Amino acid sequence: MPYGEAELVDGLGQLLREEGLRADCYIRPNIFASDERIGNIGLVGAKVAVSIVAVPFGKYVKNDEGAHLTISGWRRIDDNMIPSRGKICGAYANTALAKTDAQRAGFDDAIFLDQGGHVAEASAANLFIVRDGTAITPAITDNILEGVTRRTLIQLMADELSVRVTERSIDRTELFVADEVFLCGTGFQVVAVTRIDHRTVGSGKMGSLTSSLKSLNEDVVRGRLVKYRSWCTPVWAGAAVAARQRGGPAGSPAPPAGWGPSLNATRIRR
Repeated sequence: MPYGEAELVDGLGQLLREEGLRADCYIRPNIFASDERIGNIGLVGAKVAVSIVAVPFGKYVKNDEGAHLTISGWRRIDDNMIPSRGKICGAYANTALAKTDAQRAGFDDAIFLDQGGHVAEASAANLFIVRDGTAITPAITDNILEGVTRRTLIQLMADELSVRVTERSIDRTELFVADEVFLCGTGFQVVAVTRIDHRTVGSGKMGSLTSSLKSLNEDVVRGRLVKYRSWCTPVWAGAAVAARQRGGPAGSPAPPAGWGPSLNATRIRR
């Protein structure tokens, strides 16, 4: 990596201001080997480059209060094939196959099983079930991404909602007897699942824990809760500070009146 965390965060802020983005957006940084050669490129001695793309972004799943999912026939890539805890671009071919099949069958998304037949995650989101007041999520050894949002929700449930969270393997049929099922991720945020393979989950409506967590997470990522504001980095309100740190002009128009660190903040989990 040719850049450190501070340089990446600063560069990201500059990008968002240059693009004039004042709405929800999705940020995709890519780190890649940039050598101009053909073949199976090993990383020893490879040139490394970074690109960052930011685009306006609405809901990843439009039906986020009642998504319908299917269990995919495609298996989640094993950690000994491609590191499952990393966001590896090539691994998204696995995601594309599962999600394409799910959408063609009329579902919003797909649920992967791992090589042992246990629940792993959705196409691009971690998964939780709720049974008897306990939130349960697959262990990090079940070929899942160690998601930032997953980690965030585990802490919020424990600290703010007094909900016990258990990390363990989940059997396929537990999905059908769960009181609630929900997904989470950077793009997803919190999505309630109310039907899986034509079977109703719980009452068939977004459950109380999912609803509370969805609202709480929304307040956290937008910097409304002072307690968690250190998880957010202001974009427009931080322009002048960032410029002073770089020793140059802000290079962007002044933020509108009333614009503060609680608005349009990019969530960074340190």
